[in-house]
Amino acid sequence: MIITRSPLRISLGGGGTDLPSFYRLHGGYVVSAAIDKYVYVNISRPFQKGIILKYSKLEKVEKIADVQHPIVREALDSLSIIDPQLEITSIADVPAGTGLGSSGSFTTALLKNLHTHYRRTLLTHDLANMACSIEIDKLGEPIGKQDQFISAYGGIMAMSFEKNDDVIVKPLDVSTKTLQNLEDNLLLFFTGTSRSASSILSDQNDRSMLNEKEMLENLNFIKELGYKTTEVLSSGNVEDYGQLLNEHWQYKKTRSARISSEFIENAYSLGLKNGAIGGKLVGAGGGGFILFYANDREKLRDAMQGLGLEELRFKFDFEGTKVILS
Repeated sequence: MIITRSPLRISLGGGGTDLPSFYRLHGGYVVSAAIDKYVYVNISRPFQKGIILKYSKLEKVEKIADVQHPIVREALDSLSIIDPQLEITSIADVPAGTGLGSSGSFTTALLKNLHTHYRRTLLTHDLANMACSIEIDKLGEPIGKQDQFISAYGGIMAMSFEKNDDVIVKPLDVSTKTLQNLEDNLLLFFTGTSRSASSILSDQNDRSMLNEKEMLENLNFIKELGYKTTEVLSSGNVEDYGQLLNEHWQYKKTRSARISSEFIENAYSLGLKNGAIGGKLVGAGGGGFILFYANDREKLRDAMQGLGLEELRFKFDFEGTKVILS
């Protein structure tokens, strides 16, 4: 039995500029942080040949081509496995569709586990690239690359997405005091709804591919906020970062009418009136988690609790995708 885990993430700045439809023409830049909430994948060898999958569904098939789960099917196919004899189970700390990058985390955890199971070496950068290849190139998902890279590496990373598809990953240069301030004052609250990131990002993807001026201007501005995020966090100006979050959210929600909702707007407005400096929906939008930076944590918690929003407390993860049992 082999168990791997891969961290979920929060995007701190520049989110949305990591889609190929944008960065291949303009370059992208995202600051992202792995958190101590995980997707786990367990692989064991059953007594009979075939593939048993246990996730939100149960599958039992003889051939890789018959696997319904698209990521599992493509991951198995990428290793050119002959006569598979596998039982694969996955669980997660947080439900899918909540904006914390669970799909990318699952893919990296699965690939790490399969390579370990078959005694194949896989470097961190190669792991992230392979996960991107499966989700974006083979499955055609209109998503970005930050999820796969931050889950593979862990930590708080500044990621440059180059026009030639290279991804440059560098740890953000922040002090211990700044890290502690971020862990203390960044608060996540679940809106109570989940959504498909692909359905929301497909509109951005299509408009970017058409070189729509309004969309490109929006994403270029968001990219600049990513650079500013690096500057303010590196200098320790965490309250200035709270203001950047608010600015990010005001621009982000104009990309699509589906990103926000009346309930989300009311919750966000209430947060700003009760201890939050700024915030935004994490991920593509439409639901999931609201991330706030607060200077009065307890007042913000009381206000969100009054709306029925549950807090997800977290710390940063600095290990990335790893084998935890073999």
